[in-house]
Amino acid sequence: MGKPYNLRLLRRLAHYAFPYKKVIALALFLTILITLLELALPYLSKIAIDRYILSAWYEVRLSGIEAKAARDFLERYRSAVEKTKDGSHGLIAHTHIKKMDPHLLNKFKEDGVITEKRFYRIPAEQLGQVEPVRLHRGAMTMEDGTLAVPIEALNELTREEILKARAGDLRGVVFIGLVIILFLFFNLGLGYGQYYLLEFTGQNIMQDIRLQLFRRMQSQAVSFFDRHPLGRLVTRVTNDIENLNEMFKSVIITVFKDIFILTGILAVLLYMNWRLALVSFILIPFIFGVTVLFSNLAREAFRELRAAVAKMNGFLQERITGMRIIQLFATEAFQTRTFEKINHENYLAGMKQIRVFAVFMPIMELFAAFAVALIIWYGGGKVIHETLSLGSLVAFISYIQMFFKPIRDISEKYNIMQSAMASTERIFEFMDHREEIPEPARPERPGNQEGHIQFQGVSFAYQKDQPVLRDVSFEVNPGEMVAVVGATGAGKTTVVNLIERFYDRDQGRILLDGVDIEAYSKMDLSAHIGLVMQDVFIFSGSLVDNITMGRDGVSQEVIDRAIREANAHTFIERLPRGDEEEMGEGGSNLSAGERQLLSFARALAYDPKVLILDEATSSVDPETERLIQEAIFRMTEKRTTLVVAHRLSTIRSADRILVMHHGQIREQGTHEELMALGGIYYKLNKFREVEE
Repeated sequence: MGKPYNLRLLRRLAHYAFPYKKVIALALFLTILITLLELALPYLSKIAIDRYILSAWYEVRLSGIEAKAARDFLERYRSAVEKTKDGSHGLIAHTHIKKMDPHLLNKFKEDGVITEKRFYRIPAEQLGQVEPVRLHRGAMTMEDGTLAVPIEALNELTREEILKARAGDLRGVVFIGLVIILFLFFNLGLGYGQYYLLEFTGQNIMQDIRLQLFRRMQSQAVSFFDRHPLGRLVTRVTNDIENLNEMFKSVIITVFKDIFILTGILAVLLYMNWRLALVSFILIPFIFGVTVLFSNLAREAFRELRAAVAKMNGFLQERITGMRIIQLFATEAFQTRTFEKINHENYLAGMKQIRVFAVFMPIMELFAAFAVALIIWYGGGKVIHETLSLGSLVAFISYIQMFFKPIRDISEKYNIMQSAMASTERIFEFMDHREEIPEPARPERPGNQEGHIQFQGVSFAYQKDQPVLRDVSFEVNPGEMVAVVGATGAGKTTVVNLIERFYDRDQGRILLDGVDIEAYSKMDLSAHIGLVMQDVFIFSGSLVDNITMGRDGVSQEVIDRAIREANAHTFIERLPRGDEEEMGEGGSNLSAGERQLLSFARALAYDPKVLILDEATSSVDPETERLIQEAIFRMTEKRTTLVVAHRLSTIRSADRILVMHHGQIREQGTHEELMALGGIYYKLNKFREVEE
């Protein structure tokens, strides 16, 4: 999966994020504020150290030296110099000294303009707090009235006198400390807002994608589900969507924060001391190379891991669904060995991912430690030579340590990104896969709905070169009951599937009331045809919901009529809550016969003109079969009925019987006519008489 493909996936994701662009913009703005606050903290420490803790001033001699040297110095740094009252001397803060070009600084020191003597300035209002005689020894009075005291004289004072003399610095340190605490509280509030907005956006986007994915899943043809395991489809809607959510809340916005922090750190380092910054940047190419190598290794590891997880989900879903069969044939040991193999593949894929991280993370920690050591070695020497302030060195170390955190975060988020992109690829691959029964551009609605079915030269194959139906033609007249019989694999259920448009025929035409069924909308076709299958699926929910299937406009009167016509009232009336009874998963609280009767009522709820029974009585007891037979006999008077059945009681009552063999209709007629013929139908019945 290359970068151009990744970009295409991201553009498609951006389509879902577009409705929430204002929320995302607000989250991005909060991210910028958080970044600025985090970048400000080390710099505030630098200010506290350089301006208040080590607030030293260097002596500048403006007289008694070569006049040209003094003029050159004042031309360059006049704004930074504080002069004494007599103008013979001046002071320059050590923070300005550290910013000077080292060559110029050495030149001014050699010329005697800047001396090694350092002073501390005491405001006039604090002079009365300490012993004047000791302070004035070697002191200078500045133009603003402050007293410049040599550091040596200040160190001779008592602790109480020093605290009084440096009361202004103490207030400055306290102020910086309070600002840092305030910034931390602001950061906390902004972080909460950012996290909430990211979660809000991510959850809404995932909700939209999950809903569209489910809609697309429902629109796929039945043939699609024949080839895709249920576990894999569930993984798309659950695990893959959750991976995508992780990317939205952990990557999309926060990666901007990491980029902002990295860019801000580089800018601040260059501003404070570009020489030391360049020394720090020596490691960046190595860091970039290791990160690219890790990214490639992580990508492959995550692909293998996601594939292993999907395989395991599919296996578990299939085995749990078929647990009765597993226990019936006592194959638990075999299934356990198979799962053990799949589980071990998942373990190996997970360990491969862990090994990649186990190598990358210590390497990044090593680079971080080496970068700090490099700064201490180079920057410490500059501090000793007084060309770099201690506050700047401390800030440099803090920024470098901060610099590696976003790199580690980006690497870890690349991990999430790769997992999410793999999931995104599978999600959009599913969305792009269109295996749908097409809707007609202009659906037709016949004026006279009678339930007249016609097959005209219909051929069909589930797989190419393996035809199931060959040039099948027959007609079911309105109100007629026609049975379709044949050996297993003859094509009986395929006829039902084509009428319901679960599949589209390959050749020929299928007409309903004179209109090709492909000209009907799916909704209209389902309203015309009611289907009762052998394998009944009951959804969790109330019994009445399983009858209406969520469709609107079905009155209680219609539901009651369908229940009575299906003879389902015989067991529903015995339920504690009647038709409001909650159904267990798969209708586990109903017997097989009761589930069949319920499916019968479901098919009758919309009074269809065509009723299809596909082996509807094959798995019920004689009493339930009797109830169904009674319902069938009542309904055939006003509905076209197509029955696929084995039991003779159902077949004998049909107006006409179609006998299928190897995908073709070989015989048709009434029961008596076909028995007299002595052909395929006669042989089938002899076998069934023996079975029954």
